[in-house]
Amino acid sequence: MPASRRGSGSVTLPTGQTLAIHTRTQDEEDLPHATKKTMADHLRKYESLFTLTPQRMRMIVEAFTETLELGLNKTNQIVPMIPTYVFGWPSGKETGDFLALDLGGTNLRVCLVTLQGEGKFEITQTKYRLTEEQKQEDGQKLFDFCAECLKTFVETNIGEGPGQLKPGQSLPLGFTFSYPCSQERIDHGELIRWTKGFGATNTEGRDVAEMFKKSLEKYELPIQLTALINDTTGTLIASHYVNPRTKIAVIFGTGCNAAYMEHVKDIGKIEHLGIDPGAEMAINCEWGAFDSFEHEHLPRTKYDAVVDDTSNKPGEQAFEKLISGRYLGEILRLVICELIDEGVLFLGQNTYKLEKPYCFDTAFLSLMESDPTDELLMIIGIFTHFFALETTLAERQFFRALAMLIGRRAARLSACGIAAIVSKQGYLEEGCSVGADGSLYNKYPGFADRVHEGLQDIFGDKGRYVRHYCPAPSANLVLIFISYDKKQKRRRSVPPRLSVFNVMRVASLERLDKHVFSLRPML
Repeated sequence: MPASRRGSGSVTLPTGQTLAIHTRTQDEEDLPHATKKTMADHLRKYESLFTLTPQRMRMIVEAFTETLELGLNKTNQIVPMIPTYVFGWPSGKETGDFLALDLGGTNLRVCLVTLQGEGKFEITQTKYRLTEEQKQEDGQKLFDFCAECLKTFVETNIGEGPGQLKPGQSLPLGFTFSYPCSQERIDHGELIRWTKGFGATNTEGRDVAEMFKKSLEKYELPIQLTALINDTTGTLIASHYVNPRTKIAVIFGTGCNAAYMEHVKDIGKIEHLGIDPGAEMAINCEWGAFDSFEHEHLPRTKYDAVVDDTSNKPGEQAFEKLISGRYLGEILRLVICELIDEGVLFLGQNTYKLEKPYCFDTAFLSLMESDPTDELLMIIGIFTHFFALETTLAERQFFRALAMLIGRRAARLSACGIAAIVSKQGYLEEGCSVGADGSLYNKYPGFADRVHEGLQDIFGDKGRYVRHYCPAPSANLVLIFISYDKKQKRRRSVPPRLSVFNVMRVASLERLDKHVFSLRPML
């Protein structure tokens, strides 16, 4: 077949093999690049598509709030508002050695935490990168990999020194599982659905804690799984440990989520359990599913629709697909590919490398926005090194502006989620803090400032009293551990089948203390 307009094509040989063809139509120095005026004209179109007005944001907040209320009172809702059976806050006096396993959207982390009381601790951790194959293969194989990594960690950290495991020592393990699970006790959780691009088979609808225990037995590990917890719930408890004003926690990374403390009396769907209505329980919102299936409230573009339709979960996780780190690069790639097809970009160049879905990482957007050079040399490097494409200054300026539009929309939509919980709980008048975590929040330039701006646009004058502190990128990783206190079970007025535990999320205190939004009342 003839070469495509993008300068690439393929031919099927008699043997059945496919031969790729890539051609140039002109010499490199004569390539008809887009002019600054042309790119400016196109940019105006995308500004109208990706800009979110304060009025639209307030409408989203109103719909978001109603969705949260519905999830608290009825089961099987789009935003499930999962009761975690985590009651109250840590005292700060907890001590002991604990293991933690954190299965996130990109990495698997294993760590040993030694609590020394009074906010002091020691940590040892190892991080393992998850492959796309591991995310899609059989679920039991995934948990076997987790157990294998845990075994390696234990074997390499046995010794008599500080921060080491003692020979023969048996430890409790907290499993941070960053995916929506329904729970009736703290060491149990049935996976509702995979998110963040995961699709491991034979896992949804099953108890992932039991599956992991099976893997622990396979590798003969002297470890007791005592708790299964969502990472956002851990962030909530740990942020409160650092700042007692914290009432909400959010994560903006590969996926997105929020957690907060709710009065039991306002969780209608668990009224039959007979839990003390005056108690407070952490709620894992799983808000990435907001506006899924119906798509009535969020400002989806045709590019968002393509991302959704071609994902492993079409129709699901609508909110997450507009704001999380997994998808932002793909949105920008789709815009670029459209302009290539329209003959605006890269005429005569081979663009086949850009045609692969998800080849344009969200980290590239971050680099584009942070490029400090007049000639935008970092953007030159991205397109030259990863895609073998030459760019003009006008094109590079367009790419950076487009990245800013997509990143800003993500941050402003994130602000809508925070505002929904603040409004629902009535926190704006009394003031509160929102603990934040995740690679997008930590590393994407200007993301936190844009969330701040979005909250101001939503709340008007009172939004001026939103305070937040965003530290510079740090090598210190946020770690999770579980402190399991059996005596707590006898002190709480909860059904016998419900276990209760203290959860604490540990990090560099200097980093985490800055790592919050502070919503303060007007003076």
